[in-house]
Amino acid sequence: MEKLIQITSGRGPLECQWVVAKVLKIFLEEIKQHTIDYEIIHRENGDENLTLKSVTLLLKGKEINNFLKGWLGSICWMGKSTFRKLHKRSNWFIGIFELENLGKIDFNEKDIQFQTTRSQGSGGQNVNKVNTAVRATHMPTGQAVFVQDSRSQLENKKRSVLRLKEKVMGVYIQELERRVQETWTQHLQVQRGNPVRTFSGTDFKKNYKDTSFKKERNTLKNELKNYKNDLN
Repeated sequence: MEKLIQITSGRGPLECQWVVAKVLKIFLEEIKQHTIDYEIIHRENGDENLTLKSVTLLLKGKEINNFLKGWLGSICWMGKSTFRKLHKRSNWFIGIFELENLGKIDFNEKDIQFQTTRSQGSGGQNVNKVNTAVRATHMPTGQAVFVQDSRSQLENKKRSVLRLKEKVMGVYIQELERRVQETWTQHLQVQRGNPVRTFSGTDFKKNYKDTSFKKERNTLKNELKNYKNDLN
């Protein structure tokens, strides 16, 4: 099973970018504990050192769904900004979303169609005499590049592969970012009041919710005991 996951500050301020970097570290630590493989597809650095605007990961493993139940949604960090000490806000939100219906592009040289042609413009005696220029087209996406840097057809072919791969992945990343913004706009406002995880303090401690109902049970026991005493 594979899933594309985005950890993003959305349009949030620098504090949210800091939270993304902190959450990523904890996220990856937990991934290792669940024997899930991951690959960082894209990361956008934040406006300051040690901050991230967003990071996109490809997860691979059998237990991905169970693992993500405790992560997908909005994440809240409660603390005072270290960037703006006089800022009154103390709750900062980021989002972790699954990018659905967007498969990872597997760039394979077998999917490239090459065409050779004569170079254009200045370039020495080989220009308009020998087919040294190369047009490379990635057939699954239709992206293409034209390379005539060298007088060697082989060298131009090698360069065309590198540039084509960069171009294809660039288009893919743009689509990722567009999908992220759509997801953020649709879900964050709804989920802000109910974060799936909450952290606090500069040490980024996790705030655990007590789901054992121990306090409620003890309260009920005491009420029942008092009720019995009243009957007696």
